[in-house]
Amino acid sequence: MCGIAGWIDLSRPTEWKEADLERMTRTLVRRGPDDEGLWADEHVGLGHRRLAVLDVRRGVQPMIAGSAEQPHAVLCYSGEVYNFRELRSELAARGHVFRTHGDTEVVLNAYLEWGESFVERLTGMFAFALWDPRARRLLLVRDRLGIKPLYYARTGDAVLFASEPKAVLAHPEFTARLDHQGLADLLGLVKTPGVTPFRDLYEVPPGHVLTVDGNGSRLTRYWALPTIPHEDDIVDTVAHVRELLFDIVRGQLITDVPLCTLLSGGLDSSALTAIATDVLGKAGEGPVRSFSVDFVGSADHFRASEFRPERDNPYALQVVDHLGTAHRTIELADEALTEDGNRDAVLGAHDLPLTFGDVDTSLYLLFSAIREQSTVALSGESADEVFGGYNWFHDPRVVGTADFPWLST
Repeated sequence: MCGIAGWIDLSRPTEWKEADLERMTRTLVRRGPDDEGLWADEHVGLGHRRLAVLDVRRGVQPMIAGSAEQPHAVLCYSGEVYNFRELRSELAARGHVFRTHGDTEVVLNAYLEWGESFVERLTGMFAFALWDPRARRLLLVRDRLGIKPLYYARTGDAVLFASEPKAVLAHPEFTARLDHQGLADLLGLVKTPGVTPFRDLYEVPPGHVLTVDGNGSRLTRYWALPTIPHEDDIVDTVAHVRELLFDIVRGQLITDVPLCTLLSGGLDSSALTAIATDVLGKAGEGPVRSFSVDFVGSADHFRASEFRPERDNPYALQVVDHLGTAHRTIELADEALTEDGNRDAVLGAHDLPLTFGDVDTSLYLLFSAIREQSTVALSGESADEVFGGYNWFHDPRVVGTADFPWLST
């Protein structure tokens, strides 16, 4: 998934040491286990931890446009732009020459071609820092829906930034102090956009750019979800949703490393696995590698609850039989879920004391096992929110209130 970290201070040549930048970047090793890169000049430091997905050999970061002696722009990037091939073709037609085959260099050249408006052309999930030494301007950019995290803190005239709070906290100029509003959000299981439990530490809001230059810093919104009447009939609606899902999955299957799907047997993961099977099959690739999770002894000791009324795995195996995926069920033992080292790893990755019983620990163990065979996993995150999968979305007492039922108790 990659991680970024760094700072900017235009008021004076920074006296911060490269060791500080390295310390910040090293906290993100779980996000980027494959490589580390550092770049700095007298006013800016950029650190990167890489999970190599596209152009594994040449896509190292921070990436420079121009020469090392006279850079036009420097990019420290996390995420993936799914329309990078289309943008690359358009930029090549405009005279841009590419040295790599990944999306990072496409983002760099898009900025050089279209300036600050380039972000409106990017489709994907991303968070990045782009330094323009000629304009003496740093852009901190977050994707439209905030899939990729990006935090920042002001310390005097300087701005620190990172993919996770722990990287900002690793810098000696920042002091961790609790914020009352952020703490209330944490305990109430809600989220105020832009706010964190730490005072003076903020998130770049989804669909925004934080610009830092000689005039200070300012947030600019480049995208907002429009609200328009839905006038399509059921047939057109189904066709449109199907087209969108195929387009989304097709874009996320582009990778230079082993890919898989997470298959629980529910509607969302089953649909995505089926679409991936169709797309890869038509391209002469496959079968799709799929993974599900189960627990030792669950068939004998499972107890139904409102949260989990049935076991997942029997449904997942039915989908496997239907689609013919290369499937593996990963069984987790109780002692692994309660082992102190695994719990410590989960809490350390969270930054915050927010976890839901053994759910996060089981995900950690599942992903650790998947990593032995695949680097990229396609899943159905947010499907319940988008398509109304939670039980309370269909509870008349909840639906009839004035509040939107994202979360109900």
